[in-house]
Amino acid sequence: MIIAKQYRCIHSATCHCTKGHISEEVLFLMVQHLNWNPNVIATLSCVCKWFDDLAKRLLWKEFCRGRAPKMMSDLQSSGSHSVDGSWRALGKLLIYCSGSSKGGLFNDVQIPGHFVHRTRFSRTSGRSFLPPQCRTDDILYVSDPCEHLDQGEDGDLGFFRGIFKSFSMSKVRKLLIKKGTPFHPTEVCPYCKAKLWSMLQAKMIPQSASCRLGAYEDSIEYYVCLNGHMLGVCTLLPLSDSEGATEFQ
Repeated sequence: MIIAKQYRCIHSATCHCTKGHISEEVLFLMVQHLNWNPNVIATLSCVCKWFDDLAKRLLWKEFCRGRAPKMMSDLQSSGSHSVDGSWRALGKLLIYCSGSSKGGLFNDVQIPGHFVHRTRFSRTSGRSFLPPQCRTDDILYVSDPCEHLDQGEDGDLGFFRGIFKSFSMSKVRKLLIKKGTPFHPTEVCPYCKAKLWSMLQAKMIPQSASCRLGAYEDSIEYYVCLNGHMLGVCTLLPLSDSEGATEFQ
């Protein structure tokens, strides 16, 4: 829904929009015509705080709905008009592989983050990443791994990411708190800057995750942030081995 027009930037005294700018309706129709192009939305966000506020409140929301309509419908089916961690953070998660910096979340793995053209997120795949006691109630969408092949001693690496539905009420969150799992001391979520829990440290990574990814069982590591964004890495099995992997229940 389009809100009332604002023709002057009321957010910043140093903004160059001193003579007013186009209305929200016109801007909405323009970006819609461009099929919610994320580059356009990101560029508009840099114009001034008025544009940035509009992008965070409306444009990134429409981008997410256009990119993954069924997933967005499910994430909002509880009656909420927003998602955990903001629409902009979710939009970034849909199109950005975070990679890893040396000495960061994934130790010595050093692969720059990058944008991806399109990624499939699956609720069915997400079940494989949940502890068995959390699968009845929790909902997690997880992407196919973004493959980075021939990484020297690290082999073929796969980066994956995901999003929980209503993470604040999830059993996974309650279990992490009950276990007293500490936050990562220095790193934060690359999508929303929230603190991160290590699922490996909490011993909450099920065997089914490696089978779903086609990865070595002892190579998987992933984190979940306070807003329910998930990011992880694994070492992928050779194709001939991963084709014969058996799914654990």
